[in-house]
Amino acid sequence: MGKTPNILLVMADQLAPQFCGAYGHPAAITPHIDALSARGMRFDAAYCNSPLCAPSRFSFMSGQHVSRIGAYDNASEFPAATPTFAHYLKLLGYRTCLSGKMHFVGPDQKHGFEDRVTTDIYPSDFAWTPDWDNSGARIGKWYHNMQTVKESGTAVATFQTDYDDETAYAARRWLIDWGRGQAHGDTQPFAMVASFIHPHDPYVAKPEFWDLYEDVDIPLPDPAPDYTDMDPFSQRLMDGIEASTVPLSPEEVYRARRSYLANVSYFDSKVGELVQTLDDMGELDNTIIIVTADHGDMLGERGLWYKMSWFEHSARVPLIMAGPGVAQGTAANACSLLDMLPTFLEIGGGDASMAGQALDGRSLMPLARGDADPVDEAIGEYCAEMTSAPVFMIRRGALKYVHCDTDPAQLYDLAADPSEACNLAEHPDYADQAAAFAQEVRTRWDTGDLRDKIVATQRSRHVLHKAMEAGAGEHWDYNPPSDASQQYVRNHMDWTVAASRYRFPPT
Repeated sequence: MGKTPNILLVMADQLAPQFCGAYGHPAAITPHIDALSARGMRFDAAYCNSPLCAPSRFSFMSGQHVSRIGAYDNASEFPAATPTFAHYLKLLGYRTCLSGKMHFVGPDQKHGFEDRVTTDIYPSDFAWTPDWDNSGARIGKWYHNMQTVKESGTAVATFQTDYDDETAYAARRWLIDWGRGQAHGDTQPFAMVASFIHPHDPYVAKPEFWDLYEDVDIPLPDPAPDYTDMDPFSQRLMDGIEASTVPLSPEEVYRARRSYLANVSYFDSKVGELVQTLDDMGELDNTIIIVTADHGDMLGERGLWYKMSWFEHSARVPLIMAGPGVAQGTAANACSLLDMLPTFLEIGGGDASMAGQALDGRSLMPLARGDADPVDEAIGEYCAEMTSAPVFMIRRGALKYVHCDTDPAQLYDLAADPSEACNLAEHPDYADQAAAFAQEVRTRWDTGDLRDKIVATQRSRHVLHKAMEAGAGEHWDYNPPSDASQQYVRNHMDWTVAASRYRFPPT
């Protein structure tokens, strides 16, 4: 048996694969992601399990569906009693680290990671709880709106670039420290998640990345359907983000897409920094590198922006794997982020038998090795704002089915209609498939019971948030530990010993 490989997963926020060069975008400048794709496996039908930050990440971490763990929205608590891949990898002998965003909500801000080297970028409390008792109301404090699109452009610095620069620095420093430990006798492989906020809106880019797209022909979205022709959920999204009432000029749409692509290139540069660090350490050939995201971004497609939709630009994620044991090629099978936990178990030499809770996914290593996989499906659940009932998605083969109790069903044949222009749910040629999907929804989910659970936790969290704002309890925002008395050279140290310890590679 060979050496256990390290794992480096680099996660973007709101990165649609359609805007990466590796996935065929004609203007995207993503050389580092492209290079990983060229020597590894590109998954062409990878989905999030909920097109919203926190639910997607909790499902990714736990290998379980949103409804199973109660991870409904961006203010749902991620229970400390839920095992994550960080717990399992630690049991398999890994040294684990999280640098950057994971949007943990609740007092547990590590969820199995041995080290966490940055704070998070978003609140860790119940502030962003939706209200299905008043689902038509718009919460201006934290709902997206079109002003974000209108303000697209450049800035020397933003809170997002500050955060991602810190995330990359902290990740690189941790990796070097791990290498120092290896040089002095440590034997644990590492498993790191480096999770960035870009290219998430606001669409504001550093000038050097904005300038990459000077005089570049950036395609604009196809013309949007009329509002009256949209499905009801899309209409609610349009209303919620104010796209139905705030018009955008072609120049504003262009600037937003240019800024987004600039921030994709910025994220790509962070991927390059981390890959270069592994190369400098001599660990590149023994590290499986995975690039993915928590969800995508509509970016004006179908008149929609941001996420929260089951259309392809919102629901799909990039998924690229490269490293030892990974073949070069593409994988067409549908899969999802909850498949990552079983994948990590296989990489680390474990299997599903060590799981403390039932897992909803399967290992993607057969596909990564270039083998056949009989499973070709992804399941998703959206239970957050701008709806008053859960919205389910089943992707199986070329077909995608979307169900919400309050809305007409949607069925798309992605092979024949990749832009999802034609809803086939009532088409006679697809009657059998539509009926089978409808029955599967009834079998998989008790939609009424799930809605009752969601509303109940919303109500309790609204009360708790008011109490916390009034001073009940302490805040949960993570403070990375730092002890200056043990850093660099101090009086209790022999400086020559310290210098030798810090030098990497050692003499």
